[in-house]
Amino acid sequence: MEKMMRFQYKPVRRQEAIVGLFVLLFPVLLPCFFASFSHASPSTFWEWSVPKPRHLRLLTSALQRESSDGEPTDLWAPLADQGWRPCLGGSVNAPPLPQKSEGYLQVFLDGGLNQQRMGICDAVAVAKILNATLVIPYLEVNPVWQDSSSFMDIFDVDHFINVLKDDISIVKELPDDFSWSTREYYATAIRPTRIKRAPVHASANWYLENVLPVLQSNGIAAISPFSHRLSFNNLPSEIQKLRCKVNFKALVFVPHIRALGDALVHRLRYPPTESQPLITDDLTGTTDRNVKQMPQKFVVVHLRFDKDMAAHSACDFGGGKAEKLALAKYRQRIWGGRVLNSQFTDEELRSQGRCPLTPEEIGLLLAALGFDNSTRLYLASHKVYGGEARISTLRDQFPKMESKKSLASSEERVLIKGKASLLAAVDYYVGMHSDIFVSASPGNMHNALVGHRTFENLKTIRPNMPLLGQLFLNKNITWLEFRQAVVEGHQNRQGQLRLRKPKQSIYTYPAPDCMCQA
Repeated sequence: MEKMMRFQYKPVRRQEAIVGLFVLLFPVLLPCFFASFSHASPSTFWEWSVPKPRHLRLLTSALQRESSDGEPTDLWAPLADQGWRPCLGGSVNAPPLPQKSEGYLQVFLDGGLNQQRMGICDAVAVAKILNATLVIPYLEVNPVWQDSSSFMDIFDVDHFINVLKDDISIVKELPDDFSWSTREYYATAIRPTRIKRAPVHASANWYLENVLPVLQSNGIAAISPFSHRLSFNNLPSEIQKLRCKVNFKALVFVPHIRALGDALVHRLRYPPTESQPLITDDLTGTTDRNVKQMPQKFVVVHLRFDKDMAAHSACDFGGGKAEKLALAKYRQRIWGGRVLNSQFTDEELRSQGRCPLTPEEIGLLLAALGFDNSTRLYLASHKVYGGEARISTLRDQFPKMESKKSLASSEERVLIKGKASLLAAVDYYVGMHSDIFVSASPGNMHNALVGHRTFENLKTIRPNMPLLGQLFLNKNITWLEFRQAVVEGHQNRQGQLRLRKPKQSIYTYPAPDCMCQA
């Protein structure tokens, strides 16, 4: 049955931002009230306490800026032609595939969506090196997100096979003769067909010397673990280009992910007005009004600020003793306390740019660059540590901030609900269709989108983490000084192409391996 969805947006007033600021300051103004909760457990901390703004002076100035001041004229300007084009080569002159494969290659990939994505690209490359038939990679359940989504749940497998049909042989599943080769089979004992100790960033020769004999003797080889198991250096040009072909051409999301992503992008481009609320009866959200309305621009902000990230960074995020204790206990439980950053002070970590930006700080960065309270943001994130209380400072600065939940109904999101990989896939898709992308911290999503958007020559802001860390440590800095330093420190960090250096990832820096100068 078709469902009607009505989205109603209210105009944002400056007074609402001031009210939001007062709510954030309430714990600061009335510390005695909150002192009575000093013995609350970390698990209940977020239920009653609001994280205090760490940069109150800057935040107050940012909230007082007006949209009428106007954004810099070049803020939304697309990237100029940088003289580089995608260059993956064609299959016209490529030699035909050998008539006989050396055997079946299985890989088992851990990590989140984007780490697995890179592993898939490497698996194709290794299959090419070995002249093996690749079995569609097995995606392990992520211990943090507990998502059991398979390759076929995320990626269009038929498209994947078709795009690569002239490069390698691919099968969706093993034939009956090899049906015994499963994850459970390798978990119960040492097996001669399992390659367990593939080194990180192994060379092509390593695979030829260590995996090819297993293939030739058994007809199958299973590599687990496999993430980050192929070098970025000293590989033939055709192998490097093949990795990029997989990443940028062969890996597309399943139709329902693309449909939902298109709907979100459309609703960001054509937001409803108070007098004309958006009514949709399908995922396109198309109405006659959209035809006449000018499309709006929007920024995708990737906010990786889950408990896992916050704890592993060992940084202080202003949540007080309860938060510090909760994160310390989490570090002990997950990593046995063995976290490199733990040996440094918060000031040392921040001055080195090793702390992820909080929602408050990413908002201050955007405000300093010239984005104002009329800017439309799309928040790409899974679970933010501290929840809405922590996000509220960003929302106060950018009241036109949207997310999957605010733009799509629960019925539209039913196929991705509780699936971290599918949720991340939607965010990736919207991120590739945004005018500007910015990430609050380095990581696999950041790296993957920076590389993909470089390949397509799209504007991407890369936060200068050491600079921002030092600026945020200066509690006496004025808004004018902060803004000037931010603008100067990000002039060459807005999508300008950077050539890959030795040992750097081809998926983050696709030039010059996968791009040619025009």
